[in-house]
Amino acid sequence: MGLGSRIKRAWNAFNSQDKPQVRFDNIGPGNGVPYHKLQARAYHESSFANTIFNRIAIDSSMVDILDVKIDPNNQNQEPQTSGLQRCLSEEANIDQTGREFIHDLVYSMFDEGSVAVVPVETKGDPLISESYDIISMRIGKILQWYPRHVRVQLYNDQTGLYEELTLPKAMVAIIENPLYEVINAQNGTLARIVRKMAQMDQADEIASSGNLNLILQLPYVVKTDIKKKQAKDRLDQLTEQLNSNNYGIGYVDGTEKITQLNRPVSNTLADEVKYLTEQFFNALGLTQNVFNGTASEVEMRAYYNRTIDPIVERVTAEFTRKFISKTARTQGRKLVAYRDPFKLVPVEQLATIADTFSRNAILSPNEIRKIVGYGPNNQPESDQLINRNIAAVNQDTASPSTSMGAPEA
Repeated sequence: MGLGSRIKRAWNAFNSQDKPQVRFDNIGPGNGVPYHKLQARAYHESSFANTIFNRIAIDSSMVDILDVKIDPNNQNQEPQTSGLQRCLSEEANIDQTGREFIHDLVYSMFDEGSVAVVPVETKGDPLISESYDIISMRIGKILQWYPRHVRVQLYNDQTGLYEELTLPKAMVAIIENPLYEVINAQNGTLARIVRKMAQMDQADEIASSGNLNLILQLPYVVKTDIKKKQAKDRLDQLTEQLNSNNYGIGYVDGTEKITQLNRPVSNTLADEVKYLTEQFFNALGLTQNVFNGTASEVEMRAYYNRTIDPIVERVTAEFTRKFISKTARTQGRKLVAYRDPFKLVPVEQLATIADTFSRNAILSPNEIRKIVGYGPNNQPESDQLINRNIAAVNQDTASPSTSMGAPEA
């Protein structure tokens, strides 16, 4: 496609808002939250939540997402050189690579509950036809939900400002958190943990504020106004003694009694936080070992199967539905996620696995070399799926005779 033709067919989401054929004056009632969800809450103030979101977002971004065309006869996957593939693997926009984009997408999804992925620059107009290719795309915050449209706050890299756009749902990929009830619900487990932690912080501040929390028992009944004034004057005298003394020492009369109220802070809050944290980790398929890098293969597989895979599957399914035309989908084109299963295998087990896969003609030697980090071998046999422990049909297996004849008489 020539440069002039490309410029002529180019479309921009921001410029389309001023076109006369794009009308948004009758798109139904608006609401600040999804109709089928409670109001989402942001957890920027919680370092506990930020650590978890960031860990899951990093692991999700390390999964390869490929634009392929599947052959219906033999199920072979042929990679496509599309703009969507370039956005996911190389450059999503001028500010983010493909992996940074997925990281931002998953993190924002956890924080907001649902986010929108908008194709900002495309070849062709997505408001007119499904046949368009994506040049760049960005993640936007959903401000308003309409029956068939969404109001999105999106960063415009041309002006450096966040702008609000109203776009059809048909051209916007809306990614909702599969763990919404656990993370984003107002009374979800994470919200309860954040509240309990805030209460613990408040209790710690009170305990370390320097207050003595004393009760001074006077040798007379404090009921009348005169006695109350005397008690207040006595309290002021004791306070002045403590403040004026370098060591914080004061004295009382022999008939007066002091009761110390400072007690260790009850560990009920700590126990509740510990219990809720365990429940939260169980819901996410997480363990503490996943964070400190000592998780076993079984723990990591459970983490990926219960947490990472559902998130990536939602992203690929929504991208396939919104960014690949219906005609292309009927021809076998879709987005697939590929996660290297051998990353979780210990090195000492790779040799056994390589032998098993090669002997059973599942992987060729060059494919195994790629897994362990070596380049391909130039020998033709390295790309063949054969059992090398079995001699080929045309291979001479006869060994030279080593028997000795009988001695001549």
